[in-house]
Amino acid sequence: MPEETNAQLDTDESVPPAEPKAAYMPLDRAIETQADLSAEINALGEAYARALKEGSPAETQPRLDYPPYRSSILRHPTKSLHHADPETIELYSPAFGHQDVHALESDLTIQHNGEPQGERIIVAGRVLDGDGRPVAGQLVEIWQANSSGRYIHKRDQHPAPIDPNFTGIGRCITGPDGSYRFTTIKPGAYPWKNHLNAWRPAHIHFSLFGTEFTQRIITQMYFPGDQLFPLDPIYQTIVDQDARDRLVATYDHSLTEPEWALGYNWDIVLTGPKRTWTENEALGAAGDEE
Repeated sequence: MPEETNAQLDTDESVPPAEPKAAYMPLDRAIETQADLSAEINALGEAYARALKEGSPAETQPRLDYPPYRSSILRHPTKSLHHADPETIELYSPAFGHQDVHALESDLTIQHNGEPQGERIIVAGRVLDGDGRPVAGQLVEIWQANSSGRYIHKRDQHPAPIDPNFTGIGRCITGPDGSYRFTTIKPGAYPWKNHLNAWRPAHIHFSLFGTEFTQRIITQMYFPGDQLFPLDPIYQTIVDQDARDRLVATYDHSLTEPEWALGYNWDIVLTGPKRTWTENEALGAAGDEE
């Protein structure tokens, strides 16, 4: 969740234009409402729609600086990246083999002595390259809030209950067909301090590793029909609707297990023009051509 600071802001002149007040103020001093943020989001969406009509290319990845997402300027490099030799890092980083990831780690509902609270769900899909070929043997990790929208983290202190039987972390290895599968609890929405009455849609974080731990990408999966989509600046940083839709899972009745759990399908595409959005894009739009 976004960091808070205790900076005291006395005048408008003390705030750079790209860093509005709500990003720094605690909740009781926030001055921007959801209506303010929604107006900005709508204006940016309309400008993007006009640009498309005028022949501009589609933006399939999020904008690094997206003003309604107040801390976006703080969440990416602002200077040129430098190549570094990864060998030293790889010598000291953890490295998991197939034998180290147990099949039971993909079931987040059996990690404690009791049943977690909330709606049990199954999330499954495939990891694919840009040509639709399966990517096998990849480590996939997930983490998420519990059914009340609370993370097991000391910095998450909003007044929602902690579930003693749910940690919200799991992992698995993709199969020969690129498939993954998790059993978990549907997460709840939660508040964050971007602006007054800001809430994040329910989502699950995904992390995927390549052949080394230095090859990591992170993304988020959302649930269909969430009413918070148009209100969330993070989801809206992707201004193209088709690209946003690729972050939303689909309900899959074939995955649903009778009297047990609802099923959701979500494929992750690593390259190409239809790739899934990931955080910390080093290549930006240029990566779409890979």
